[in-house]
Amino acid sequence: MINKRNGAQTIAYESRPAIVSWASVVGPKEGEGPLAHTFDEILEDDMLGEKSWEKAEAKMLEMAVEMALAKGNLRKEQMHMLLCGDLLNQIVTASFTARQLEIPFLGIYGACSTMAQSLLLGAAMIDGGFVDNAVCATCSHFSTAERQYRMPLEHGNQRAPTAQWTVTGAGATILQSAKEGDALRVTHGTVGKVVDLGVTEADNMGAAMAPAAAIIGTYQR
Repeated sequence: MINKRNGAQTIAYESRPAIVSWASVVGPKEGEGPLAHTFDEILEDDMLGEKSWEKAEAKMLEMAVEMALAKGNLRKEQMHMLLCGDLLNQIVTASFTARQLEIPFLGIYGACSTMAQSLLLGAAMIDGGFVDNAVCATCSHFSTAERQYRMPLEHGNQRAPTAQWTVTGAGATILQSAKEGDALRVTHGTVGKVVDLGVTEADNMGAAMAPAAAIIGTYQR
């Protein structure tokens, strides 16, 4: 058996699956930031004409997947697997989107790590020869996340000074078995550990996530 482990926590992908297409859809607030030029579509209305924020979130995710497919000149019927998740209970956004797309679906939940987790698992499935391609995607919506984790916006409560803003956005990436000439490859995936540093303030997500950012920065150096 070929050993594809590299150290204690890292997977080395022998076939180095290719990233062939990607797309992002974001809300109005994100479109005002310094990364605006990198997004494929910036929404003028984060409700997207829907009757609830949850429905708008599902529509946004579907748009991102369909846009990534279109950019890669691909059809959803060609996709062997959709690995996708969101922030809500029972990943309802991803599940409803999967119903619309009709792609074989594996729902995952990694909170803010969901996109990286989908890429790690999708690349492993391709490298193992189980599928030839995979859609890796995730999404969140500020208004649905507020209702899920803090206070519903309808409550009208005062935000804490340390409160963060969950992104309103969706992203999708298409992975395929690599061919000669493919420039972007997934070569390795490192699975992290849960480390509890005792941050107890639910609003202060910055403090909770800072250690992970610091560790990533250390690896990059």
